[in-house]
Amino acid sequence: MKAKSVIFAAIGGLILITLGLGGWLFGSPSSSGEPIVILGTSAPPLPTLDPDRVSSGQVLYAQYCATCHGVNLEGAPNWKTPLDDGTLPPPPHDSNGHTWHHTDALLLEIVANGGDPASNSRMPSFKKQLSPTEMMAILDFIKSKWGQEERRSQWWMTATQY
Repeated sequence: MKAKSVIFAAIGGLILITLGLGGWLFGSPSSSGEPIVILGTSAPPLPTLDPDRVSSGQVLYAQYCATCHGVNLEGAPNWKTPLDDGTLPPPPHDSNGHTWHHTDALLLEIVANGGDPASNSRMPSFKKQLSPTEMMAILDFIKSKWGQEERRSQWWMTATQY
């Protein structure tokens, strides 16, 4: 079983190295707008966000998220500096924050169940107020405000579950 884990880790590492070299050899996906070509294959294009779901997500974000994370997704001032109780202020959800560093599954889990107190989060649970479809609409609204690089990176992490 341990050998199997080592093999999977090695393959994962090779994939990441290949992707890095692919971007270096063939250009960044954001530099030309074209998908990266890796070893004769191309990555699928970035999924298009549904405008109706983004619009719905904007309304829900304003109702449930903007009070803490800012009307313009800017987060709280000094969001990286712990408060007196040791928790962290709400982070921005625009490209300046770290939301795009996480998969859809993790982000939806945090919205549904609240942030992990062990990671100094005070994020409340919204599973009683929002349906999974509404949570995804909010996430799509947030994604619509990211730059191309952040969207592509987050999409890749979600698609590969890294």
